Amino acid sequence: MGLVNFLFWFFVISYLLKILARIFAPILMKRFANKMQDRFQQQFNQQHQNPQNPQHQEGKVTLEKIKPSVKTKSDNVGDYVDFEEVEE
Repeated sequence: MGLVNFLFWFFVISYLLKILARIFAPILMKRFANKMQDRFQQQFNQQHQNPQNPQHQEGKVTLEKIKPSVKTKSDNVGDYVDFEEVEE
């Protein structure tokens, strides 16, 4: 009798969860989509209201040269391994 009782409640609860998911999932997804849309809109507005370089004009191209970093040679580069081809 305990197994039948368990199976009955298992199917009743799973059916109720399925019904509730069909009701609340679209509402939650729409709410999530609206929050993401608002966040993207705020980021877009921030980028266009406060440009990083106020002297930059639309269509103007500037190249900035960066000094190459000085690399120092290290004596500790590892061991040299000599490989030989082996014919099989």
